[in-house]
Amino acid sequence: MITPTWPAPINIGALSTTRKGGYSDAPFSSFNLGLHVGDDEQKVLANRELLASHLPTKPVWLNQVHSSDVVVVDEQFDHSKLVDADALFTRLPEQPLAIMTADCLPILLTTECGSEVAAIHGGWRGLYAGIIANTTALFTTPSEKIVAWLGPAIGAQNFEVGAEVKTAFCQFSAQYQHAFQAKDNGKYLADIYAIAHIQLNHLGILKISGGEHCTVNQQAQFFSYRRDGKTGRMATLIWRK
Repeated sequence: MITPTWPAPINIGALSTTRKGGYSDAPFSSFNLGLHVGDDEQKVLANRELLASHLPTKPVWLNQVHSSDVVVVDEQFDHSKLVDADALFTRLPEQPLAIMTADCLPILLTTECGSEVAAIHGGWRGLYAGIIANTTALFTTPSEKIVAWLGPAIGAQNFEVGAEVKTAFCQFSAQYQHAFQAKDNGKYLADIYAIAHIQLNHLGILKISGGEHCTVNQQAQFFSYRRDGKTGRMATLIWRK
């Protein structure tokens, strides 16, 4: 597992899993945490139990749909339901929030004092739709006192998108121009890390760490949907201790 290197307070726990150390067989070998990808359910549940052994309690999972919807996990939250959404926010202690990815960008947020935390599934559609802004809007702490970590995602040299994706982002701001590199085939290479940086900075969040991995290139360490198609899912989690 990867432990984020970021200026989070001591009462914050966070980790990002790799594909190593679980029970699943190829093409999901071996620490697949996704129940929706065609893996053996019992092996996925065994992997989730193994993950839970590193946590204060079982995490909250989502049915991720590339939306901009955020779920608040509070005392009234119904743990028996799997909610359609792409981000989680809580002030509760010892309640891990889990986001699954296999190329999309996982984003963790905490306040400098550790009073509020969030986990975001940052696919390009969610980023375009405002998932980061919708999540930070739930924080009562000023944005300049929020700290962000960008987990393992597809690297800028592997994320090919159509011209319509570049056009959509650049209609928001010319800042996005440098996040897209033109290819000879009329398409673009998108830097999802750069897109997240632009959006976080725009919201006043300047303390941003992570962003050094590529799920496509680092095949031994990460699942990648773009690379393999049928594959597993990693999880990125945060909780208040």
